[in-house]
Amino acid sequence: MFVSLNMLCDISAYDGYLMYIIITALFIPIFLLGIFANVKVNSVFAKYSRVDSNTNLTAAEAARRVLDSEGLQDVAIVRIRGNLTDNYNPSTRVLSLSESVYDSTSVAALGVACHEAGHAIQHAKKYVFSTLRTKLVPILNFANTFLWPLFIIGLIFGFMGSFGTIGDVFLIIGMVIFGGSLLFSLVTLPTEFDASKRALRVLSNGYMSGAELKGARKVLTAAAMTYIASFLMSALQFLRLLAIFFMRRRD
Repeated sequence: MFVSLNMLCDISAYDGYLMYIIITALFIPIFLLGIFANVKVNSVFAKYSRVDSNTNLTAAEAARRVLDSEGLQDVAIVRIRGNLTDNYNPSTRVLSLSESVYDSTSVAALGVACHEAGHAIQHAKKYVFSTLRTKLVPILNFANTFLWPLFIIGLIFGFMGSFGTIGDVFLIIGMVIFGGSLLFSLVTLPTEFDASKRALRVLSNGYMSGAELKGARKVLTAAAMTYIASFLMSALQFLRLLAIFFMRRRD
């Protein structure tokens, strides 16, 4: 079940090239999945943005009620620019709702707002995956800044003969950092699924009827697809970099 160090050492440059070809071929369907997921979430959100909730509450008001019911009166709700740029920042304890959500009374907007409120509740209750995700943010930021420079330096040294070992060190450091970034993407999945579950549970408790709840669920499910596609793309990228590491090995 586990890949041992000896097994990795047995992988040849030829195996690396074969691995690279297979992974590159997989990029096409995963890339298309990502495009489909983004188109889907926007189309579903647009559809249910035209369906008003019977509560007559705005998304901001609904989120405020949810937060207050959990004793989170200190969490601020603010309006931010953009469409579907909604988020919760655990470091500032601010829930930000986009212009298309904040004042809307639609089924889609209430679903998104309560989903973000779910993240605030996760943070307050120290939900394990949410906590781990927050701790991985510095690694993600570091990876976004230094990952590719490390790999480029590693490849340059790797193909300079006598400096091959130095190149390996840079490549391995880069893969370790990317592994932390990949872990961030992985723990994001249960975090997002749990926030949606919390949102739907709240909305089913007197906020929405069965038909409205079905619409909110479709919006949140479509949003979840984007996170799945993002994780798969990150996983393939990591495997592609691993293949590059093996491709430059000298048997």
